[in-house]
Amino acid sequence: MKQWITHISCLLIFICASCSNETIEQYVPTPSPLQIPQLFQDKILDPVIPINNPQTVEGITLGKKLFFDPILSANNTQACADCHAPENAFTDVDRFSDGVDGILGNRNAMPLFNLAWNYDEKFFWDGSAFSLEHQAFAPVTDPIEMKSTWIEVAQKLQEHSEYPNLFNLAFGTSTIDSSLVTKAIAQFERTLISSNSKFDNYLIGEGTLTTEELNGFNVFMDETKGDCFHCHGSENNPLWTDNLFHNNGLDAVVTDLGLGEVTGDPADNGKFKSPSLRNLAFTAPYMHDGRFATLDEVINHYSEGLQNSPTIDPLMKKVAQGGVQLSAQDKADLKAFLLTLSDHEFINNSDFKNF
Repeated sequence: MKQWITHISCLLIFICASCSNETIEQYVPTPSPLQIPQLFQDKILDPVIPINNPQTVEGITLGKKLFFDPILSANNTQACADCHAPENAFTDVDRFSDGVDGILGNRNAMPLFNLAWNYDEKFFWDGSAFSLEHQAFAPVTDPIEMKSTWIEVAQKLQEHSEYPNLFNLAFGTSTIDSSLVTKAIAQFERTLISSNSKFDNYLIGEGTLTTEELNGFNVFMDETKGDCFHCHGSENNPLWTDNLFHNNGLDAVVTDLGLGEVTGDPADNGKFKSPSLRNLAFTAPYMHDGRFATLDEVINHYSEGLQNSPTIDPLMKKVAQGGVQLSAQDKADLKAFLLTLSDHEFINNSDFKNF
């Protein structure tokens, strides 16, 4: 009898082990490492990829589907892509985006590209999200944006005809929760790499710049003229941002506290994240509140429109003069250079569109 029980026990262990092995073998997502441009490899550090959320074909595919699906919103009318349109370098042409109830926000939608190289892992204009995964949580529950709950979203996805299987392929489970949703979206967003502008081609010896564009670059780099490189980098930083937070002299009286509202430090009041200067041809309007409709207005601000305030960045050295006081020619040349940072291949990439 004892021998029989022993045989049965061994058989059950074998069956359970076989089932366990079969389950593990079924979940083998296909690795899909980021295609890092040579220029990035040469000039900046490796991208930030969380250990618990590696890039996979299945995860990226799922993330893209979720990014374009209005199922994440309360009334199934608004997707991430409605405020972050591919043709606009994943931002909104409107100054403020409207949510499911037509209510406008108070900040311009940030463009989305080269997000895997945000080394301090602080996202949004005010740095209130501490990772790309965490950044995707907020819009779903924001009462002005998608106005849903994660319980409702998970239930809708769970009852969907396709999503349980897609989550199983990407993460080895058909049980859907908010963490897996944001992981998938983050995987897709990390693939949004922009690296093929006219200036990129110039740097690698595959293109030329006009006299005006070259002079504009010199204005950008000259501390006595544009003095732009401190916050936005140089030819040695293909991100064209320091990804840090600055008060760039927009207002004498700060009403939107920006980073200060997040940290609680009055010294951070009025500080906002420096956006990348890539793709300016597609991302108007400009600044955290979209106050400038054109690139000319942006240049005029730094030239003669700076407003002094207690937390203005020390890099705004000529605030007493109102700005750097550029000539009309230097303004035109600076604009010409800035537009060379726009990547037409990026906004037309079929991998980033909803087909």
